[in-house]
Amino acid sequence: MITAFGVVALTFMMTTYALEARGPRFVLAFAAGCVLSSSYGFLAGAWPFGVVELVWAGVAVRRWRQGR
Repeated sequence: MITAFGVVALTFMMTTYALEARGPRFVLAFAAGCVLSSSYGFLAGAWPFGVVELVWAGVAVRRWRQGR
């Protein structure tokens, strides 16, 4: 079940990353995808991955704020 969640979270994150040029809402969606991927990392016991994804979420939220 955790693996399926991870696949969905990472697919969502990568899709929104690819669509970021279409507008700031996709940057914010990418941040949400990073949070989901971080959750997967912590649930799977890969805490370094979870931490890195939280950092990326923060970077994406900052970019979203600057792009509005």
